[in-house]
Amino acid sequence: MSTQIGFIGLGVMGGPMARNLASKFPGIRVFDTDPVKIQRLVKGAEEFAQRQGPVSGARGSATLEAGTPGPTSRDVASRQPTLNEATPGGASTREATTGEAATRKAAVLPASSAAEIGSSCDIVILSLPTSEVVKTVVLGEGGLGRVMKKGSILIDTSTTEVGITKEIATALSQQGIHFLDAPVSGGEKAAIEATLSFMVGGDPTVFETCKPYLSAMGASVVRLGEAGMGQVAKCVNQMIVGATFAVIAESFALGAKAGLDPKVLYDAIKGGWAGSKLLDVAARDMFSREFKPGGTVDIHWKDLGYALSVAKAEDVPTPLTALTHEIFKAARAAGDGKRSQPAVVRLWERLLGIEVK
Repeated sequence: MSTQIGFIGLGVMGGPMARNLASKFPGIRVFDTDPVKIQRLVKGAEEFAQRQGPVSGARGSATLEAGTPGPTSRDVASRQPTLNEATPGGASTREATTGEAATRKAAVLPASSAAEIGSSCDIVILSLPTSEVVKTVVLGEGGLGRVMKKGSILIDTSTTEVGITKEIATALSQQGIHFLDAPVSGGEKAAIEATLSFMVGGDPTVFETCKPYLSAMGASVVRLGEAGMGQVAKCVNQMIVGATFAVIAESFALGAKAGLDPKVLYDAIKGGWAGSKLLDVAARDMFSREFKPGGTVDIHWKDLGYALSVAKAEDVPTPLTALTHEIFKAARAAGDGKRSQPAVVRLWERLLGIEVK
């Protein structure tokens, strides 16, 4: 029995995530509102498949292993036709392929809409930019919640507000659709290298069913509790990351103003307790002056706002996060929203008339 996987959202994170998923589970269906991103992924996946050579007996979708826990995997595998039966255009795979390609299912199959993904796939994965977009795609008119079949699974890897995540989980449950929130950390580099960290909320049996697919895209896949808990963990992650980038900017600006060479300063402290992956990323961006995203000031400002919403709901004081949110807001107002998070250092550079490089 085979499980058809769909992926919606092929941006900075979703594109490489879908490619890595397709390399382990060929035959996934994909959609993005930007057709160029679909074409880029299809071409890249085909080039990768050609380098790997024909895959004998490939069926174009994930084969469930014997003993996969619970009824979820059996149900989702039995309700939909396999990709051997049909392609998005309606032609049989046998008709659509010849020669060597007949022994190797296309790694990626483009769909014409999110609704097509929802109606034809057993497991649908989202990687979308904002909570509002996620809610519209899932619960809006003609959304996934209206077209996905009972027993299918939706996985949201976006960073989504906890309240919206719980609303989606409740609505889908009433339709008999399973849901996992599985936001990621690690940025574009980890998405490309399939070393993302997944923070997952949802039913434990559904989690175990989906863990192999998440593991194809990441190095760490951890369940933290019921629906919404993955997003709470992502808020905590973003609080730590944002505050760290802000204090690195502040401290290096102080050092530069006081006469230190920032590169020598970095060499001096990177091996001590101040050393971290975040320090390495910030130093790289500050010294190169490129501030090339992955993650952006705009996105991190949004995520810190989600964290503050959780803090308000739980009545937890978060003064450092509130201040960090304002720092990122100021960086956005100064025109640095599309740059990487370490670009917040430019606030101090403008104030002090220096460059940290």
